[in-house]
Amino acid sequence: METSHRVHIGDSRDMEHLEDDSVELVVTSPPYPMIEMWDDLFSEISPKIRRELEAENGSAAFDLMHEELTATWEELSRVLVDGGIACINIGDATRKVGESFRVYQNHARVSTAFEELGFEPLPDLLWRKPVNSGAKFMGSGMLPPNAYVTLEHEYILVFRNGPKRRQFEAGSDRRYGAAYFWEERNKWFTDVWTDVNGEVQPLEHDALRDRSAAFPFEIPYRLINMYSVYGDTVLDPFWGTGTTTIGAMIAGRNSAGYEIETAFADVFDERIADIAKTSHEVVNERLDSHREFTGKRFVEGDPVQYEANNYDFSVMTKQEKDIQFYSVSDVTINDGGDEYVVSHEPVTSSSADIDESLQRAKIDMLSDF
Repeated sequence: METSHRVHIGDSRDMEHLEDDSVELVVTSPPYPMIEMWDDLFSEISPKIRRELEAENGSAAFDLMHEELTATWEELSRVLVDGGIACINIGDATRKVGESFRVYQNHARVSTAFEELGFEPLPDLLWRKPVNSGAKFMGSGMLPPNAYVTLEHEYILVFRNGPKRRQFEAGSDRRYGAAYFWEERNKWFTDVWTDVNGEVQPLEHDALRDRSAAFPFEIPYRLINMYSVYGDTVLDPFWGTGTTTIGAMIAGRNSAGYEIETAFADVFDERIADIAKTSHEVVNERLDSHREFTGKRFVEGDPVQYEANNYDFSVMTKQEKDIQFYSVSDVTINDGGDEYVVSHEPVTSSSADIDESLQRAKIDMLSDF
């Protein structure tokens, strides 16, 4: 299997390289309005924003920043197929502008913009992104009533492009092969992700460091597995260091990205230098976790009843029987340097792996007594 991954250096408010209805899934984290690290970027895009910030008109600057984001959301409604999914990772902002300290509810404004464009909101997700400081108070400290809670969560807003769900042919190989495990579904499709934490992305380039707020790999990787199938294309209109593309490569999907900073492409080449090894580790971790899950059920006398067709282990439901994992075997870059072609090979398992997993599960069970 081969997948294609293109990186377009340009403004996502006009994604001219992408045709209508050419993308099945969007996973992105845009610059957050009213977070100070993004002030310069928004001000470069619109001098009006700089003037409002200098005049300490926070509400006006907030509105103008979201107008710029909405231009990208309008493009998403064009390139995303009917029934396609858009996942927007966004955080709210707390800020003092002039004499006013308030929260700027980015998630609410993004939701309103998508609904006005005809997207249908689906249940969203929350994940914790702890602040670096050990101090958890703002405002008046320990004295009521003028203290403020610290924002330590972000939203993953989920929208469907239109009211109808995507349709597939009966028994679609690319859909059933892309199934996830029953226990993964129970973990992933809960509305609060407590097992995902923020992470620091070290960057040598000072200017890039100031413009990077990459989300953890686990976020796009999960979302890609949750909301797309093999053969789909995943778009990130605010590409940054390419975390969404890495998730798509490892998940065996195609991808496209838009980024206005050319230097990020060089950082990306460094990030994927060991992607074959990373891919192997990610897939094996999922397989090992499933083997441990089924092994414990076996020890507890409640074995899983269905056998996987491509692996020597059991699965909980019929929908999982044709599940097939792939790992990255090779990456080539075209002459223009804007397309990465990834080769994938099927991942298999052996009975020895299962026996080892069952033995480990038995040991874990005995250690509980």
